[in-house]
Parts: sequence; C-alpha cells; structure tokens
Amino acid sequence: MPNGTKGNKSDYLVDEEDGYPKEERDRISGELTELYLNNQIKQKIVVLTGAGISAESGISTFRDSGGLWEGYDINEVATPQGWARNRELVLDFYNQRRKNVRESKPNAAHYALKELEQKYNVVIITQNIDDLHERAGSKNIIHLHGEIMKARSSFDENQTYDLGEKDISVGDKCEKGSQLRPHVVWFGEAVPMMDRAIEEASNADILIVIGTSMVVYPAAGLANYVPFYIPKYIIDPNIPEGLNHKNLTKIGKKATVGVLELVEQLLKD
Repeated sequence: MPNGTKGNKSDYLVDEEDGYPKEERDRISGELTELYLNNQIKQKIVVLTGAGISAESGISTFRDSGGLWEGYDINEVATPQGWARNRELVLDFYNQRRKNVRESKPNAAHYALKELEQKYNVVIITQNIDDLHERAGSKNIIHLHGEIMKARSSFDENQTYDLGEKDISVGDKCEKGSQLRPHVVWFGEAVPMMDRAIEEASNADILIVIGTSMVVYPAAGLANYVPFYIPKYIIDPNIPEGLNHKNLTKIGKKATVGVLELVEQLLKD
C-alpha cells in the first residue's frame, strides 16, 4: 500500500489455499481489516541506518578512501588476523572509539525515529556499533555489526558483558578464562544477526534507509528482501546513481533534515 495509506478489505484477505472454509476466511479477513483500520494493528517500518546518522553526532565514519580508520589500518584493528597479531593495539583502538561514543549524544534524527513508534511498529536495523538509537529511546534495534559498549568472550561469541564506563585490557577474561574482546563483527567474520534482519525486512510495510549508500554488502542486500511493492525511502546527501528499486523515493539530505521531514509526513498520513 503506497505512502502508508490504508488499504481496502481485499488487501487483507486470507489466502484461499490455506484450508479454511470460505465463511471462516471472510470472518478472519474482516476482523483483521477492522483492527487495521482502527489502528490496533500497526504497519511495520523497517529502518536501515548507517554511518551517516552517527556522523552528525560526532562519531567518526568507518573508514576513508585510503582504507584507514582514524589513522589505523583496518587490517590491523578490524580483522581476526589483526587481533591474533596484536591484541593490545586492537583493544586500545576500540577503547578510543568507545570513549568517542560515550562523549557523543543522539541527534534529532535518532529522536525522530523514536517518535515513529507512536503510530508504527518500528524495527531499526543498524550497521553502526554505537548505542545512540538506544539512548534516543528506540525499543527494537538489531545491530548487524555488533555493539561497542559490550565485550564478549573470545571463546564463546554468545557470552557478552555490558561494559558501562569500563574499557577492555589485555588480561581481562570471561568466566571461562578466555580473553575478552570487543563485541563487534570484524572483516572476515560472519554477521550473526543477518538472518533476523532478513526476516524483519521481508515483513516490512515501509522501508527507510538512512546514512548508508546501499552498495556495501551484506547489509545492502536487505533491500532485496522487502516486498517489491512497498514504499521505500533513502535519505543521504550522496545517494549513488543506479538505484532503481520500485517505489523508491530519494531524499538527498543529511539525516537531521531528511529524517525529520519524512517522519513528519508519515505521522500525518
């Protein structure tokens, strides 16, 4: 249903091949339609956020064209091989990044996404490892690349710890005796939350992409899993040419401007 508008009853009919008698199908479809039109069933908005939204809060973008991140070679600080070579370097790098996150605050775009929850079921899938969405109050967040404010066991990736105001040092170990490492996904590692993100995307009624180019995989592939007919929006000052998704609206503005405009529109619809 385009632009967040209400559909008619036929949009919610139960599949005729589901085995229900016609009368039962009609009853269920009628009840679902009534609930939806009375706003008791909320449309789902899936939001994919990238570095652009965090950059406006003062958090450094991941890397520049030279393959450096804050002057560090990403192969030395963001790969399992770099971790094996020099744990102290990797830990110091992420301790500095964590300090940057602690000193940063959510911006207007983060808070605007929280406001969408008044009317919609909002799922945020973020490529960012900071906690700015959480601090803005959003409730349903999937971190594709991990969370810098957490540590995890080097032995068991499911054993995680909230760091609070602490950092990680060489010698800090989990309860099983394994060195703690940042709870982030490095180059060459699997993206464990990808399956959940795909599931959420495939059930979206509206897709919003913010501060990411939609050309870096695997995250960029999420747009291919949303229903082809739903409204899609991309908000970024540097939208790449060649994006040709059906029902795609391009908003060539920074997040703190474009997100506020779109949220205002969606809350009015």
